[in-house]
Amino acid sequence: MTKNTIQFQLLISKSNSILNKNKKIIHFLIRFSLSYLLLYLSYSFYLSKTQQKASVFACAPVTNTVAKHTEQMAQIFGYDVTTNQNTHELSLNINIENKPVLRLIEGCNGISIIILFLAFIIAFKGQLLQTIGFGIFGSGIIYILNIFRIVMLTVAMLKFPIYQNFLHQIIFPLFIYGSVFVLWMIWVNKFALKSKMNG
Repeated sequence: MTKNTIQFQLLISKSNSILNKNKKIIHFLIRFSLSYLLLYLSYSFYLSKTQQKASVFACAPVTNTVAKHTEQMAQIFGYDVTTNQNTHELSLNINIENKPVLRLIEGCNGISIIILFLAFIIAFKGQLLQTIGFGIFGSGIIYILNIFRIVMLTVAMLKFPIYQNFLHQIIFPLFIYGSVFVLWMIWVNKFALKSKMNG
């Protein structure tokens, strides 16, 4: 054997060793990417069929539902909150005592965060029924926490307008993404790993 052939075989051997060691990570990344892509494309298709951006603006039904639930939760906390379709863009106005305080756009309805959450638990697989059950449970928790986040952000914008950027870009994203991270940790420690050890 020539020196080049031996070096090539060593390189192949090292590559195979690295691939075998990282097989679980590679499988996780493939499952995550495919799950995320499928869910994202499905949601994009849904938006393309339900949003209206032409002469009259109309948000998707899911965004309108989030707005209605925001009104209801705000009223539980004693705030007179109403929502209405913005006539100049694809968003909903959130008003306190008929004063516009915040805009609710499609990216604020929590669905993109739910998609990220679901892609992770599908990728870090567990038993099928546990995955479905935890997916529904976690999505519901994220949905409710997101509505709570919108209510608190609306009130905070009214009371502390000078901290608008800090609240909107740092504090409340930390709240919602921190909650998703906790749900992921519960999944990994209580369901996914247990299922792998048992099966």
